[in-house]
Amino acid sequence: MPSRTSPTGIRPLEATLLFKPLQLGALGLKHRVMMAPLTRMRAAKESDGVYVPADLNVEYYSQRASKGGFQLSEACPISRLAAGYPGVPGIFTQSQIAGWKRVTDAIHAKGGFIFCQLWHVGRATVPSLLDGHDCVSASSIPLAGKALDGTDYASCPPKSMTVEEIQEMVQEYAAAAKRALEAGFDGVEIHGANGYLLDQFLHDNVNVRTDSYGGSVENRCRFPLEVIKAVTLAIGADRVGIRLSPYNYYQDTRDSNPNEHWAYLCQQIADLPEVNRLTYVHMVEPRFDEILDESAKLTALVDTTSKATAKDAKPSLVPFQKILQKGGVKFITAGNFNATNALPKLEAQEADAIMFGRWFIANPDLPRRLAEGLPLNPYDRSTFYGADPPYKGYTDYPFFEDGVAAS
Repeated sequence: MPSRTSPTGIRPLEATLLFKPLQLGALGLKHRVMMAPLTRMRAAKESDGVYVPADLNVEYYSQRASKGGFQLSEACPISRLAAGYPGVPGIFTQSQIAGWKRVTDAIHAKGGFIFCQLWHVGRATVPSLLDGHDCVSASSIPLAGKALDGTDYASCPPKSMTVEEIQEMVQEYAAAAKRALEAGFDGVEIHGANGYLLDQFLHDNVNVRTDSYGGSVENRCRFPLEVIKAVTLAIGADRVGIRLSPYNYYQDTRDSNPNEHWAYLCQQIADLPEVNRLTYVHMVEPRFDEILDESAKLTALVDTTSKATAKDAKPSLVPFQKILQKGGVKFITAGNFNATNALPKLEAQEADAIMFGRWFIANPDLPRRLAEGLPLNPYDRSTFYGADPPYKGYTDYPFFEDGVAAS
């Protein structure tokens, strides 16, 4: 792997807000440097579509644990038919629960905390990856392009879920949350972002239903809100968060009015009874996109939001954060954060904590490096989603030792 480090002279952040304690629901965190949910596709295959955390995964997560630190698991399919990618460990079999228990035990041994991200990919899969079953979504609109196995999404469009299937799925999320606690997780994050199932119901270019789960923003938010209520009742609201991405372009999502529509959703979350009110909302910054670079993404969003709302409306998470703050819901943000732009976000009171992804991949001791102003290992994009051998770009990034980053 690369041996060079980032430029020296990084400001030590130990005495800043980034390293102030934070009460996050049931958890007392020692710092606000959080590990983002990172799909790495390194779990062991047990059978078709069933992948289980093994020794390598235990080592990876344990490396990145810190006393009072908060980690999110990679996105975990809540059922066999929720999956769309190989090498991704789920939370729907006893073997997976046992595998994850080894991970959570290792993290707790270092004084850290971890939530399980509950995932259903919706239309972002194909029958060949689901034992021949149809994929499902809000509507029967397929993704563009090809699945990982080369199948054209358009050749097998998703099945529009019936109301009964939606209600059954709500209970699947709740059951998965209970299994996550059985596996030793400290709580769960509902994945409602990045063009996956719940997000497919939220975005009006994907959800074209005409029943009580489509059409108006109230109806499009119904399914995610029902999931929130079921999961919080199942394991306690102080152990539940959600991830949202109002400005997402990934997986062919292009909402007509993200400013207004996600403001409505945030207001509904803030107004929930205390027994259902989420501990936090985790949002993806508008500048971050898997398709466009930052400049192109922001230009596209400004064009879209100016047409849909007031002329001076700009893509920003701050209005959502202010709505949630009134309900006592913590706000966590992710998307291209680094050693220089994370602290200003906290100092502006626009977030309670910061998620780091790529820098946590490359720096297992990231909290220490940020606290002490140490140089960072560069990340290797080619090993983000699997590698040969599997430990490459996964568990072989060096810790900072003796004042010099090892090669």
